[in-house]
Amino acid sequence: MKKLTTIVLLGVGLLTAVSCTEDLQLSPTSTITANSFWENEQDVQGGLNSMYQWFRPQAASNLYIWGGARSEEMSYGLQASEGLERYFENTIDANFAGPDWLRLYTTIYTANLALHEIPDIAFTSEDDKNRALARAHTMRAYVYFILARTWGNVPLVTEPIEGIQGEGSTGKPQADVSEIFQLIKQDLDTALDLFPDDSFPSCRCTWSRPAANALKGNVYLWTAKRMGGGESDLQTALTALQEVQSANVGLLDDFNDIFRYDNKGNQEILMAVHFEDLESGSMYNNLMYVRNDQIPQNVTQESDSLLGLGGGLNRWGPSETLRNQFTDDDSRKDASFVEVEEVAGNDTTLYATAVRKFRGFVNESGRNFMDDVILYRYADVLLMIAEAKNALGQDPSTEINQVRQRAYGDDYTDHVFSNGSQQANDEAILQERLRELAFEGKRWWDLVRFGKAFELVPSLQNRQGQDHLLLWPIPQSTLSLNGELEQNPGYTQD
Repeated sequence: MKKLTTIVLLGVGLLTAVSCTEDLQLSPTSTITANSFWENEQDVQGGLNSMYQWFRPQAASNLYIWGGARSEEMSYGLQASEGLERYFENTIDANFAGPDWLRLYTTIYTANLALHEIPDIAFTSEDDKNRALARAHTMRAYVYFILARTWGNVPLVTEPIEGIQGEGSTGKPQADVSEIFQLIKQDLDTALDLFPDDSFPSCRCTWSRPAANALKGNVYLWTAKRMGGGESDLQTALTALQEVQSANVGLLDDFNDIFRYDNKGNQEILMAVHFEDLESGSMYNNLMYVRNDQIPQNVTQESDSLLGLGGGLNRWGPSETLRNQFTDDDSRKDASFVEVEEVAGNDTTLYATAVRKFRGFVNESGRNFMDDVILYRYADVLLMIAEAKNALGQDPSTEINQVRQRAYGDDYTDHVFSNGSQQANDEAILQERLRELAFEGKRWWDLVRFGKAFELVPSLQNRQGQDHLLLWPIPQSTLSLNGELEQNPGYTQD
C-alpha cells in the first residue's frame, strides 16, 4: 500500500509540467517503478516536486480564499458570484464552510514521506541532502500554519500514512492549536539549521533559507499577538526577519514589475508558487478580471488603457472600501486594480472593478492568468519588521518609509512616515500592508493578527464579540470522513 501510494503521489510530480529550475528536474517517467522509489537523489527530486504539485491547486484559488476573501478587499462583480459573496459578507456556516483541508493534508503527507525516506538515501552532496530535508520541513510548517490560522485545532499527522486522502481516514481527533504551533516552530528551526546557505533557485519557487526565515517571522508574530507569546516571540520574529535582509533580496524600483509574467523569480520574491504557459489551470485572478465581451464600447480612455484585452470572469472585484485607501499619487493603485468607467454624455459612471496585479499575459489565445502566486516577498518582510519593532517599542519608520518611497516616487516627501504612538504606528502599518499586499492573500490573517477584523471589515462591524468567526467552520463533508472530529465552536448545528 505504501508503494502504491508513493506511485500515485510521485506520479503527480513527474507528470505535471513544471518548467522552473534545475532543482525540479526529474528522472524520466519510464524509469520509475514501485521498487525504485526513494532509492536515489532523482527519486527525492520527484518526491519533493509532487509536494509542490499537490500544493499548487491550493495556491491557485483556496489560498486567497482562506487568507484574503473574508476581509474588506473584495465585493460583487459583474457576473454571478457563485457563493463567493459568502466570504466577504461573512455568512459562512457549517453547510457553506468554504474549501476543505483535504489537499493540504495530502501535501503534508508528501512532506512526511520525504522526511521519512530521505535520511536513508545516499546523496553525492551532503548539502543537497540537507537542503531537500529542509524544504520538506518548511513546507510542512507552512501548510500547518495555514491550517492553524484557518481552523485552529486540527489533526496532527507527522508520519507517512496509508492512502493519499489520509486526513479523513486516520481517525485522528484534533490536536490543540498550541501543539500545531509547537511542530511548526520545531520544523522551522530544523529547516534553518539544515539549509546550507541563503541561495535561491532561479524561479524562487521552492523553499529556501530566506523564505523559511520570512515564514518564521510570520509565525512568531502570530504567536506573539494571538497566543500570548509576548516579547520573547516578538524578538524571535524580528531576528528571523532581519536575517532575510542579508540574502539576495531587495525592493524593485517599479512596483508593477514585481508581478509580471516575464519577470518571475525577481529579486523581491522570496517564495512563490509557479505557474507557466501551457500548463493546465490558472491562478485566482481569472475570476477577478473582466470578460472581453463585457467591456463597454464607451469606457474612458484611462480605463481602456489600464484594462486592455479582457479575460476571465468578473465574479468579484475590488471593493469601494479598499479602493478608497489609495491616493492617485500611489503607484500601487493602478498596478493593483482598475476602476472601469464608462461615459454617457457629460457623465462618467463606475461600471466594474478588476484586479490588475496578476493580469497575466496576452497571446493569440487571449489573456492567460498564469502569474506566480507569491507567498513571501521583501516588502512584506519589511512591513513585518516594522510591526515587530513597533510591538517591541522601537521605531518602525525606516522600514515603512522604504516601502513608501517606492510607492510614491517623486511625491514621497508628501507621505514620509514619522514615528508616533504604538497604536498610531500599528494603524499605519496595517494600512500600509493593505495597500502594498492587496489581493495577495494576506489581509484576513493580518486583520486577525492585529485584532482589527471586527473593526475594519464592514460585514463584521455589527458582530463584535462573535469571536468564533475568526476561525472557519469545518466542512460537513470533512466531518463525515472522520468521526473523531468536532465542529469549531459557534458553528455547531442544532
